[in-house]
Amino acid sequence: MLLQNKKVAVIGAGPIGLAFARLLQQEGANVNVYERDVNEYDRIKGGTLDLLKDMGQIVFQKAGLLTAYFDNARPTARKMADIHGNIIQRLPSSDNPEIDRNDLRRILLLSLRPQTVVWDRKFVSLEAQRDKLLLHFEKGIAETADLVVGANGIMSVLRKNITDMPVRYTGTVAVTGEVFDYETTCPSFKTICGDDKIIAKDKNIFFLSQPKANGELYYYACFRRPESWVKTNSLNFSDNKQMSDFLSDLCFDWGSAYKELFRATREFTLLPLHQVPLEDWRPHNNITLIGDAAHGMPPYAGVGVNTGLLDALYLAENLTNGKFNSIQSALDNYEENMFAYASEAQQQTATNEKQLFS
Repeated sequence: MLLQNKKVAVIGAGPIGLAFARLLQQEGANVNVYERDVNEYDRIKGGTLDLLKDMGQIVFQKAGLLTAYFDNARPTARKMADIHGNIIQRLPSSDNPEIDRNDLRRILLLSLRPQTVVWDRKFVSLEAQRDKLLLHFEKGIAETADLVVGANGIMSVLRKNITDMPVRYTGTVAVTGEVFDYETTCPSFKTICGDDKIIAKDKNIFFLSQPKANGELYYYACFRRPESWVKTNSLNFSDNKQMSDFLSDLCFDWGSAYKELFRATREFTLLPLHQVPLEDWRPHNNITLIGDAAHGMPPYAGVGVNTGLLDALYLAENLTNGKFNSIQSALDNYEENMFAYASEAQQQTATNEKQLFS
């Protein structure tokens, strides 16, 4: 095997990095995952995820974790609503149920060998050192590896070792909100939502809500703004009343149930939406990127995490199936294939975004 007596370092303990580590460990590889979170109990922000039958579920099947996914996921229907809260259409739950991000992380962590993940390690830089790669972390900590894989998101620091292309702002931002005990705190919205996702839009705003476990609900309100607004707006996202008023003004002609939801929100976040260009990768040795670090995109096609899981599977297979004579040739083949399917996913995402805000 190419990785015999080699050490693999993965940057980022999101679902993509952890799935990649799991797939490698199944084949006996030596791998560590370095994560900036202080520990495994750090709460992960964000909405629920669904593993598609022909993408993420294939990867979890290969990793021996598909049953655990279904045991922890919830079938969730989608309701198309108008801005007044009237349900226009209800699409029944599919065979790819929704799972909370924290539950997905827990499943993956439990599948790994003890001490695989090294917590409280914020990656800073990488340099070649003889036949090894030297990883630098905050607090003066350094580690060596034979192969480094970046799975640390859209703003990956490792990417500068492969390309100088900056991420591209798409022109759309999302204000995200999290509500606790939404049945009690926003009963009118609960009546509309039930335990299903709500999708609503007008010509300027796209809204999506996702029920989570333990009575929580997460939502996105997406709208167009120039990049200068992202940098200069005077909103205080820690001031819940100010943010509730901002969204209510933005959605001034939307129904009262939506504004009830805004008032019940406990935590707001501004999320400028970016796309990671798949271009101008220069020659590089024994490093590569997977997931959002390689091809991050807005959520308008709903395939971001699933595309990243395919990265984890294809790269792990290349490194362990005995078909390549060097680590670099395995990486080159993975990257060639990844560029093709990830570019297609990005194009579909861009098409959907254009239609939503046309």
